[in-house]
Amino acid sequence: MFGSDGRYSLVGVRANLPKFASGNRLLGTADENAGIAQGNVAHFGTYTVHTNAHVIVFHIQRSTFPNRAGDVQRRPFTIDGDRLAYVTPGRFGYGRPRLCGNE
Repeated sequence: MFGSDGRYSLVGVRANLPKFASGNRLLGTADENAGIAQGNVAHFGTYTVHTNAHVIVFHIQRSTFPNRAGDVQRRPFTIDGDRLAYVTPGRFGYGRPRLCGNE
């Protein structure tokens, strides 16, 4: 989500995350917790758009991957009609996703 105030939030979740056998996320096994940690990422902060260069710049304030807090990340983007798409240069732990808005 991109706000008109220059703030954003991003959540990436793998479609086949494992369910917790206990039904309680606080009681996950080591394998369940690893599957969840490797299958999602979220972060929020501020963003700027460089339209001529087709780049979104994320200024990450906090992330579910704490090592990213304080990072500045640049993402090339395309716009097709009302659809925004960009490719992450790294991995969410399960591939190189192409992220699209308005799906």
